[in-house]
Amino acid sequence: MILTPVLDWLDLIGVAVFALSGALIAARERQTFVTMSFFALVTGVGGGTVRDMLIDAPVFWVKHPWYAAVCITMALIVWNTPTRWWQGKLFDYADGIGLAAYSVLGAAKAMSYGVPPVSAAIMGIITGIVGGTIRDVIAGRPSILMRPELYVTAAALSASLCSFGLWLLEPYGVDDWNIWAIAALAGLILRSAAIRFNLGLPAFHEREMASARETEIGTEAVAEAAEATESDGLYFEEAPSGDEKSPQT
Repeated sequence: MILTPVLDWLDLIGVAVFALSGALIAARERQTFVTMSFFALVTGVGGGTVRDMLIDAPVFWVKHPWYAAVCITMALIVWNTPTRWWQGKLFDYADGIGLAAYSVLGAAKAMSYGVPPVSAAIMGIITGIVGGTIRDVIAGRPSILMRPELYVTAAALSASLCSFGLWLLEPYGVDDWNIWAIAALAGLILRSAAIRFNLGLPAFHEREMASARETEIGTEAVAEAAEATESDGLYFEEAPSGDEKSPQT
């Protein structure tokens, strides 16, 4: 069994939320309805398309027309509503629901195709973030991958719990439903906490640390040079006085 009705609903939820985010980007850029629909479609199905191509599965939205219809519907909703309705934290939380659901779906589908747990977790991450990455690149916006907030990390948590949970617990008769629910809930809690408390990963600071160390080494070298100068004059020579004549050649 490749997909169950539960995963089908998770898939539709994820597609709808991501398609909505793509349509909103087009709306904020004052684009046409055609462009808005394109953004909705690319954002909604981009991650799942890459996943299916990598696991050698039929591309889900090509075989089932409901997915494209959902994306166009989201574009229609955005086209006919003020963008201020979708501003604020509420949409961020809705996006977190889609991220968690889609990451679980991607990992579960990869596992059902015989993909190992680590690779299946990566497929879940790809499912959750690639559509938004494509959207940002096309729109010329900074990608979520370039920001320290806990977004990809939340997708990784959901996908990893799902894939390793299925691998470890399914042989013991644990219901897949429980594994999916726990994995999705964990990712949603982490993403919600990041939104609520502005949590993020630490940025890379090796250059600053190296500069501080180089400064320390430089100070030590100057001190050693000064001591050597006092003892044998090997480091600094005194300038010749005016009475001394330059050697003639």
